[in-house]
Amino acid sequence: MAEDVKSFSDLKSTLIKAKPATSADAAPAAGKRDAKGRAYATGRRKNAVARVWVKPGKGTITINSKDEKVYFARPVLRMIVRQPLIAANRDGQFDVIVTVTGGGLSGQAGAVRHGLSRALVAYEPALRGVLKPGGFLTRDPRAVERKKYGKPKARRSFQFSKR
Repeated sequence: MAEDVKSFSDLKSTLIKAKPATSADAAPAAGKRDAKGRAYATGRRKNAVARVWVKPGKGTITINSKDEKVYFARPVLRMIVRQPLIAANRDGQFDVIVTVTGGGLSGQAGAVRHGLSRALVAYEPALRGVLKPGGFLTRDPRAVERKKYGKPKARRSFQFSKR
């Protein structure tokens, strides 16, 4: 199913056309890893928070103890989650374990993408040069505007009546 996501020509334009990092670039720096050889990072988007662990493996992505295809049923959301791996040319090389809470599915996919990018940089610091220009390491600050008093919604006003 991941092949279907890559075939969307209009969505492919969101992927970064930066130079992929080679293994020679990544060799000198070793990142921060725990005793089990995993790198950890937190990603946020809207009200969603994702805790992401990355370790070398076969390329499986597990979100809240479910497979990626089960949790994110829409191909667009799966494409958003895989963007950092594809941009860094590391798709299929890392097992990703994610715990995500809050927000909706779109915000959660953005939070997983942000956390995955940060975890990849923590594991392999040389990937920062590939992920940073693509905006994968920047937290998206957009959130829902709060409702103001005297108004039915954030900006909507009641209908004006002249008489």
